[in-house]
Amino acid sequence: MSHTVGKKGFTLVELMLVTVIIGVLAGAVVLVFTGNATEAKNRRAMADIKMYQTAIDLYALDNNDQNPKSLKALVGGKKNYVRKVVNDPWGNPYIFVIPGKKNPKSYDLSSMGADGQQGTADDIAEWNETVE
Repeated sequence: MSHTVGKKGFTLVELMLVTVIIGVLAGAVVLVFTGNATEAKNRRAMADIKMYQTAIDLYALDNNDQNPKSLKALVGGKKNYVRKVVNDPWGNPYIFVIPGKKNPKSYDLSSMGADGQQGTADDIAEWNETVE
């Protein structure tokens, strides 16, 4: 009676091929989710800016057309125009300048974006509503 030993397991080449395929798929998934996360943060920052604009407008209506001196003035006082002042999606405070440099007759409101630096290409601002 002859016994033949069957081939069991995977060869090194097969294991390497499977590893490469998994790596490529994982890389593609990370790229897709990273792009969506960036877009979501940009959109949230613009939504926060629009919410603050509305609160600032309501504050001005209630205060003889005077804008608040800071975003913190929107919380407390006679009315709460916002529940609390939040940071942008990257953890930085929103930039509120009055009078504004872009809008000298009113105010500038912006986020420094992902790089945390003011005046760079990724800034998100009320005067620039294009969000990638």
